[in-house]
Amino acid sequence: MSYPKQLLALAILALADWTGASPLFEDDTVLALELTGPFSSLIEEKEDREEFSFVLRADGVEQEVTVRVRGKSRLRVCDFPPLRLTFKGDQSEETVFVGQRKLKLVTHCKEKASAQTDILEEYAAYRIFNVISDVGYRVRLVQITYRDTDERMKENEFTRIGFLIESTSGLADRVGGEPVKVAGVSLNSLNTEQAAAVFVFQYLIGNTDWSLVTADEDDKCCHNVDLFGIGAQRFPVPYDFDLSGLENAPYAKPDPSIGIRTVTQRRYRGYCISNESIVDAINAISGRKSDILGVLPAVPGLPEKSVREGNKYLAKFFTQAENVDKLAGSFDRKCL
Repeated sequence: MSYPKQLLALAILALADWTGASPLFEDDTVLALELTGPFSSLIEEKEDREEFSFVLRADGVEQEVTVRVRGKSRLRVCDFPPLRLTFKGDQSEETVFVGQRKLKLVTHCKEKASAQTDILEEYAAYRIFNVISDVGYRVRLVQITYRDTDERMKENEFTRIGFLIESTSGLADRVGGEPVKVAGVSLNSLNTEQAAAVFVFQYLIGNTDWSLVTADEDDKCCHNVDLFGIGAQRFPVPYDFDLSGLENAPYAKPDPSIGIRTVTQRRYRGYCISNESIVDAINAISGRKSDILGVLPAVPGLPEKSVREGNKYLAKFFTQAENVDKLAGSFDRKCL
């Protein structure tokens, strides 16, 4: 199948600065890490988001980092919150973290076994968007051993799966753009092909926890979407997929105002853009069906049942997409 020229141009643009990409995200193997520090204090004082000194060990090399909790909804519902790592000076120059300054670490939320599966499914969502667009956050799976020097946790040493997310500056450097912080975003300012790809992708994975409108408590756009200026246009980049239907986390509930009962119900939440752009995006994503359905089976450690159920969920989109005009028409009736 042939792809729209605009999407091909988008891919070429995104690859323009590929040689400057970080080695951390050039490898798909699971990276073994050890993180040692005062986890009890970190979690007990999570509301203050205070930074604590930790030691990070990778490939036999130790370096000092500062760690703080991050997130919003997960900070409220998770026993073990997501973290942000900040690297000090030039300590990372001889390590896989060379060039990194700040990185988000997505961690297990609860101690239940299903929490590890949730992590792997959210990781897969990022990888699916990487199939669709090169202007998206890359991720790296880690097997991380946590050691609590406070020794006040139920387990003072334990190992879990998590993943690191490419930084905004890393993505910006890779695609030759810059992060954009604005109070609001107009439809005319967006790159139409990237926007359409994001809108259809969110529908594909059943994610409604995002918006291009500034939330009441925030002073910048957007909710779970970052904006990047590339040339004269702004490119939306999605993140945080734990409330998606693909993951279907135990704590995931849809916003009552959206009008769906469960997160597995799909609801189009994109802007009203041209029907042609939406049709092009649906066709382009459908053209990558085999690659997209190949993401979940390739995730290390993801249970076979989760692979089967996840691909069954994704396949429902592709069945809908066989009648592209009907699907695009349904988007048009529900667009913002």
